[in-house]
Amino acid sequence: MPTLPSEPHRARQVAESFGTDPDRYDRTRPRYPDTLVQAIIAAGPGRDVLDVGCGTGIVARQLQAAGCRVLGVDADARMAEFARRHGVDVEVARFEDWPAAGRVFDVVVAGQTWHWVDPVAGAAKAAEVLRPGGRLAVFWNIAQTPPSVAEAFAAVYRRVMPDRPAGLWSTPALDVYSSMFTRASTGIRDTAGFDEPHQWRFDWEQTYTRDEWLDQVSTHGGNNQLPAPVRHDLLTGLGAAIDDVGGTLVMPYATVAVTARRTA
Repeated sequence: MPTLPSEPHRARQVAESFGTDPDRYDRTRPRYPDTLVQAIIAAGPGRDVLDVGCGTGIVARQLQAAGCRVLGVDADARMAEFARRHGVDVEVARFEDWPAAGRVFDVVVAGQTWHWVDPVAGAAKAAEVLRPGGRLAVFWNIAQTPPSVAEAFAAVYRRVMPDRPAGLWSTPALDVYSSMFTRASTGIRDTAGFDEPHQWRFDWEQTYTRDEWLDQVSTHGGNNQLPAPVRHDLLTGLGAAIDDVGGTLVMPYATVAVTARRTA
């Protein structure tokens, strides 16, 4: 689970750090459930999509495969270049500052990135570029650490990174992320242009080997900025906890979207 600043969109050093290893990010980060992709398409008036904080293009490629025309926007040129190499058209800018130049879309999405966007300025920009009846959908994959390893993981984080809030590792992940949902919903409500936001939820799970999970942990927010000895201790401790339960981790996920329709 990443460490979440109280105002993530102001933590630019973390927000723009994921491009240090875009290959690892794209390889290890989970995709989004097809049911979410289909719900987004069904809720929009068409298939012209703007992907905010598109990163390596994970969301964009899933939407393209479902028949959408996608333009990505990302603040990190390294992530944008990776996405371009894999078939996604990307422009480099912070979304709040991105020049839309009169372009409009049927859907604006943000997968795992809306917390790095100013919630009010971002919603206002989305309203600006959405057609009437268009759909804003911002969503997160939330890993819910299974009880078999939860306390062992928490003990590793507390030992290796004692300066981080101890409760972060023992609090249910959905409770930690709830502040993101609230922040996104409030930003939408504060923008004249959307109907009342609501949430969609999709539950699923993914099985990881020990090494597959540790590979992903290195991409979690702030972990790629840890000193090498600290990161080594973190991965060693988490690996030992997975070894203790047989070397395989079945990770339940909840994918939660905050979504609203652009009014006329």
